[in-house]
Amino acid sequence: MKRHVMLTNGLLVLSACLLIPGISTLAQSDLTGFWVGLFHEDAPERLPGPQFGDYLELPLNEAGRMRADSYDPNRISAVQEFQCRPHGGDYSMRGLSVPLRVWEEYDPDTQQLIAIRTRTAWMEMERTIYMDGRPHPPEYAHHTWQGFSTGVWEGNMLSVTTTHLKPSYLRRNGVPRSAKATFTDHWVRHGNYLTVTTFIDDPVFLTEPLVRSSSWVFDPTMKMETYPCEPATEMFVPEGTVPHYLPGQNSFNSEFSDFFGLPFE
Repeated sequence: MKRHVMLTNGLLVLSACLLIPGISTLAQSDLTGFWVGLFHEDAPERLPGPQFGDYLELPLNEAGRMRADSYDPNRISAVQEFQCRPHGGDYSMRGLSVPLRVWEEYDPDTQQLIAIRTRTAWMEMERTIYMDGRPHPPEYAHHTWQGFSTGVWEGNMLSVTTTHLKPSYLRRNGVPRSAKATFTDHWVRHGNYLTVTTFIDDPVFLTEPLVRSSSWVFDPTMKMETYPCEPATEMFVPEGTVPHYLPGQNSFNSEFSDFFGLPFE
């Protein structure tokens, strides 16, 4: 009799386990929906944009500093390829790209999660985070603005690794980020707030990983609009010219340090 009761109880426990999701699934957060960016972190850098020569808190090496010093913003007006260029995947959610929309894609036959997708309004940037365990492609595979991303749940935190990025920028004042860079995101939801902490590794332009975070608040009333962009001639330069400064010729780079009374390095 005792053995029969124990067997019955064991079957009940097994049945209960089969009827509910795994513990790891229960710990996952729901990231889907519309999110509005909060800019209390680094607002001057992210909204109006940083001043020339503002490289504070950036672990730039000599190559990165030289590349940033050569930047001329006129290239955005003079070179049509720059006019409708989206942010890179590591910056796409950091700039003024609200709202952020997140949704999930499932296999229609198995109903297994394939990917988490994101879209930001500016330049209609979309990113795919594969959740089905697929490997990253070889290094020589095609690079894109948003890169190739794979994600895994670690408790209630979504960790995302991104490779295969096109060259872009870390700040909109010309601080570069190379095509060899990779970055890792950690997404954590706290109630109606979402925080993403990003670690960027760039062996070409950085001496160590760059760490920064951005936050959003959930807002189901938001709508996603289109953002059409068509290049146009805004200023005339000789054909094939990309506006730039040669080393030591950019007088604007000292304005930031002069204004705040900082030593110019």
